[in-house]
Amino acid sequence: MTDATNSGAQAPKTSLIAHDARTKKRNSAEKRFRAYGVTAIGIGLFFLTVLFYSILKSGLPAFTTTVLSVEFTMTQEQYDEAEGTMLKTAKYQGFFNDGLAAQLAETGVEVEYDAKTIERIAGKTGNLIRAHYQENPNTIGSPVTFDLPTSSRVNRYINGEFTKDEVEDSRFLEAADLDLVDVMLASGTIRTVFDWNFITGKDSGVDNPGGAGIGASVIGSFFMMLVVLVLSLPIGVAASIYLEEFAPKNRWTDLIEVNISNLAAVPSIVFGILGLAVFIQFMHLPQSAPLVGGLVLTLMTLPTIIISTRASLKAVPPSIRDAALGIGASKMQAVFHHVLPLAMPGILTGTIIGLAQALGETAPLLLIGMVGFVAREYPEGFIQGFVEPNSAMPAQIYTWASRADAGFYEKAWGGIIVLLAFLLTMNIIAIILRRRFERRW
Repeated sequence: MTDATNSGAQAPKTSLIAHDARTKKRNSAEKRFRAYGVTAIGIGLFFLTVLFYSILKSGLPAFTTTVLSVEFTMTQEQYDEAEGTMLKTAKYQGFFNDGLAAQLAETGVEVEYDAKTIERIAGKTGNLIRAHYQENPNTIGSPVTFDLPTSSRVNRYINGEFTKDEVEDSRFLEAADLDLVDVMLASGTIRTVFDWNFITGKDSGVDNPGGAGIGASVIGSFFMMLVVLVLSLPIGVAASIYLEEFAPKNRWTDLIEVNISNLAAVPSIVFGILGLAVFIQFMHLPQSAPLVGGLVLTLMTLPTIIISTRASLKAVPPSIRDAALGIGASKMQAVFHHVLPLAMPGILTGTIIGLAQALGETAPLLLIGMVGFVAREYPEGFIQGFVEPNSAMPAQIYTWASRADAGFYEKAWGGIIVLLAFLLTMNIIAIILRRRFERRW
């Protein structure tokens, strides 16, 4: 009888140590896929680095400003003389120019200039000096140091944005003025300082980019986010709990779920049109008020919060619900005592991400007038902060970027840095809350 196993061709011998051709081919494909992934990550990081570098390079100068620092003493005779004339501002301007000349002479520098030169470098200083002595009459007779902001063009020149050869003489700046600026820089009369006014100040109008600040707009965004948080969190979580845990599964709930998903993809400017029609034209709420902006952003944020909350509730294992019901808990108790606490990290994360998205929205604010309003004052009280006209950070950035003066372009980049700082802070809070409340099962 013939052994069938020996009648055929011999099977190729293989080894667990040596790789055959198919294994080598599969390993090569895996290495190529890893290389593609690393390359994609590298490209993404490269463009992210370029983006951050561009933002920081263009925006950091907004956080500094150049000031013309002059110390002089106003005597009682000079004060009486200035207040006794018709041209009070010009008189104080002359006192300032005399003090500047004396200060430069003490440093051994003599430069010819006139009042127009100082006005082009630092603006009309007479008004500021007169206001100081009217508010602080006790400083008369004592040395006072005035740190007056220079013009936006001088500030840009000191930051290296252009040179003397690129300056064309105009009523705003002449090339000869920069010779005096260089002398003042060398003597320490002009120096660069941190601009706290940019953080705490208010918009200064279209003619004074150096005095523009984003502080009032930050307050406006704060009140808007309060409205969004107070309305969107309870409404969104309640709607999600009902749809996920209590609502019957039929065509109506399916229709609601589809519409919620569609609302999350609606362009934000559509919500602005809705807010304009409903809250301003129909309900006659105040235009440009953070209350209206908060209501519009609440409508835009609700779909995001509902979708993220439902995903968090679905992530809780069904065994948690079954165990709670098995020991006698009601449906309500099972949801609020067991399911909701386990889903809380995801709910908080989704809520903060929704708030961060709303914080950076500009299009809805265009329709309700928050871009057209110039925020030049802080709200007088907490209630007024909701109903008085104000602006918001993205709206203020848009306003600065659309102005003709190049100094506002720098302020717009600085505002982007402030906005990104808020967004990063909110996302960090979301990560901390998720780690803090996360539970393992």
